[in-house]
Amino acid sequence: MNNSADSSRSPLCSPWLYFVVTFAWTWFFWGLGIMLQVSMESAGGSVLLLLGVLGPMLTGIGFTCLTRDRAGRRDYWARVVDVRRIGLKWFLVILLFTPILNVLAALLDILFGGQGAVWGPSIANVVSSPVSLVFAALFATLIPFIEELGWRGYVLDRLQENKSALTSSLILGVVWSLWHLPMFFIPDSYQASLGVGTLEFWLFIVGVVPLGFAFTWIYNNTRRSILAVILFHSMVNFTGELIAISERADTFAILLWFVAAIGITVLWGAKTFTHQPHGHRHTPPA
Repeated sequence: MNNSADSSRSPLCSPWLYFVVTFAWTWFFWGLGIMLQVSMESAGGSVLLLLGVLGPMLTGIGFTCLTRDRAGRRDYWARVVDVRRIGLKWFLVILLFTPILNVLAALLDILFGGQGAVWGPSIANVVSSPVSLVFAALFATLIPFIEELGWRGYVLDRLQENKSALTSSLILGVVWSLWHLPMFFIPDSYQASLGVGTLEFWLFIVGVVPLGFAFTWIYNNTRRSILAVILFHSMVNFTGELIAISERADTFAILLWFVAAIGITVLWGAKTFTHQPHGHRHTPPA
């Protein structure tokens, strides 16, 4: 993905600068949580968590304003709200990809004598409290909305200016995974419950990386729709509310994400994930 030479010359356009600023913001607030040993279930811990999560969004918006002209800034916000970029085919991919993958992981677990999966908490409670499903969906969308305004909304384009979709996805996947590290040391966070250096720890760290391939694939095939990746990220989170898979099935799910990443690369092409040569996609205003 190419921009004009002028935009590429500015040091502000470097994706690595974006990563440094994002990590500095997020890890400052999460580091405070570690030093103060505040629980994520407390009011103070929740505030620090939210302030840290804002990092990708604030830096994404900030760097867009600093490095894009008026047309580029307008394009950025249009990609957040323009539903027409997605199309029915990709809506179906967004809604069904993760549930199908988790069902396949559950079936593999059953083949090996495991339980596979049960209905998630939102489905189990839908009869007694139908509105809980709505609240779960909204909550599952909040963090993706904040994160994707930066990860895919801004820095993925910068990476793809001179790198292939494959390389960009790998870099962003590793960075995205490492960004979560402080959460393993904050009391009562989900990551802290997994432990540090445990099998669950490594499954989480490694398992985040192949997700980035699917995000890039959807993003590039929906004319760089930020809305598309927000919805897809939301479905990744929300699927756990619908289908609760066993621990072993979760391991199978991670393996299937890697299979999906390989399949996307082989079938859609490592250059762009769109069956098109590098540089033939719609490019952002410089």
